[in-house]
Amino acid sequence: MANSPQAKKRARQNEKRFAVNKARRSRIRTYLRKVEEAIESGDKEAATAALRAAQPELMRGVTKGVYHKNTASRKVSRLASRVKALG
Repeated sequence: MANSPQAKKRARQNEKRFAVNKARRSRIRTYLRKVEEAIESGDKEAATAALRAAQPELMRGVTKGVYHKNTASRKVSRLASRVKALG
């Protein structure tokens, strides 16, 4: 357990950060799941709309430090190619 005041403060900050990042990750996963479900159903319009909504969320996760830039780009690229293949 943290003993010094600085370590105690850092522990508190880490808990808050963890909660915020967890919420962000969860929100992004929800958007990604909507794209996945639209792809599974075979509805190209819905999948395209879901992907358009998910892209800025993923990139916002990058700017907030939840995801690495290349990870988000890879996810978007793979989803986009799957949506394109629905045609």
